[in-house]
Amino acid sequence: MADAPQPSTDTKESEKKMRERVDKLIAQAASESSGSITLGTTPLEYTVNAAFLPVVAEGFEGTLDEPQAAVMATSYVLKGADPRTRPVCFAFNGGPGSASIWLHLGALGPKRVLTPNDASMPTAPYVVADNPHSWFGHFDLVFIDPPHTGWSTTASVDARKKMLSVDGDVAALTEVIRVWLTRHKRWGSPVYLAGESYGTTRGAALADKLQSAGVALSGLILISCAMDLQSLIFAPANDLPYALFLPAFANVSQYHGLLKGALAKSAAAARTAAESFVDEEYVAALQAGARLDGKRRGRIARRISELTGLPQALVEEKNLRISDQTYFFEALRPQGRIVGRLDARASGPMAASRTRQWEFDPGIEAIAPPYTMAAMAYFGEQLGMSTETRYEVLSHDAHKGWNWNRGEDKGNSYATTSPDLARALRRNPHLKVFVGSGRYDLGTPYSASDWSLAQLDAPADVLARIQHHYYDAGHMMYTREEELTQLKTDLAAWLEA
Repeated sequence: MADAPQPSTDTKESEKKMRERVDKLIAQAASESSGSITLGTTPLEYTVNAAFLPVVAEGFEGTLDEPQAAVMATSYVLKGADPRTRPVCFAFNGGPGSASIWLHLGALGPKRVLTPNDASMPTAPYVVADNPHSWFGHFDLVFIDPPHTGWSTTASVDARKKMLSVDGDVAALTEVIRVWLTRHKRWGSPVYLAGESYGTTRGAALADKLQSAGVALSGLILISCAMDLQSLIFAPANDLPYALFLPAFANVSQYHGLLKGALAKSAAAARTAAESFVDEEYVAALQAGARLDGKRRGRIARRISELTGLPQALVEEKNLRISDQTYFFEALRPQGRIVGRLDARASGPMAASRTRQWEFDPGIEAIAPPYTMAAMAYFGEQLGMSTETRYEVLSHDAHKGWNWNRGEDKGNSYATTSPDLARALRRNPHLKVFVGSGRYDLGTPYSASDWSLAQLDAPADVLARIQHHYYDAGHMMYTREEELTQLKTDLAAWLEA
């Protein structure tokens, strides 16, 4: 039997540096300061603490003296509150590969980055201001940057590989939450989770994993759902997204003035018509495939054209299947513009050559630099996080290296965590779920989230603990102040119900 290959000198040196960095981050003192925010008429004083927590999770090598990752958690804790009764909410964004600055400085935290309501990019300087719509009035807030986002990192190549996966990520964050509750003596607090985008994929699985770890959640908040990737990924032999995206396409087309007649009167009219068409005709047409007769095929193509504003000839050329990429490049092609993915209200200029190469998303370009620059100034100047190491806002390496397999599955099939959520709801009779969707989100469309929630394997009385709310903005609906206000109002009502 041949000997196993030995690590190279370069690999050993690299792993030594990874280990040293993790140990250094965990050993350094927490950055701590004070602040205050007035919510309504109530002034609230808080302590903000940024620290790196050690991760030694189930299924990972290492001991309590040798953690496999250092994960940054930024905590806002109300001064003078009773830690036995004050709720705490752990929040994270998605990607996978995204740091938590979006929820942190966009909606939940005491500070927020100011952006225009119309999905356009603001001008510099980019700053944070008091957030009168912060969720801090309801609970203490802990913002988690998962491994290889922000400044969080792993101690070895093996740990990196394991934690950049659906199940490894959930195991790591379960440990982060356990350590935070222990370190801050908060095991008596009601615990909530808030996740956005892939953070909902993570959040649904965490709800079940935490239950097994002895942490019963009081509530789960899912912003821009992505629990079932089959509903979102356009791929051969997967017709599901074509049907689920169509109502969202109709909504966006109405916004951009591409529809005619009754469909053009309101976004609600366009959505309702598209939803009815999907239920009554489109799903059956997709399943029929080549068996669809010419007359019926023509009628379906004509209706898709009416609902999207796309030429009927293009719909027929695409075999009645309009993907997200087709829509992004073709909806506003006559104007020489591409439609945004994460906020389809936004659009950007095509290259002069009118290429169909996806170079950037107008929906994220408008906010990514402002959030990044404002966050770096906030972390450095107000929280005292002085480091020249790059803060990974959106780590493409982590995203590309993600392992979507679960358990024994080695086929890299569509990842799904909705069964985890259904099981968590059945296990915990007090768990309630708040879901928020942006009508102009073409990354995780509201109509796909409707489907995903409707497929949860739980009795009707259990599913009654789920609320789904809709907002007239994109993936980060809170970048529009009217929707940020409504989101806070809806959250408060949900908590009080």
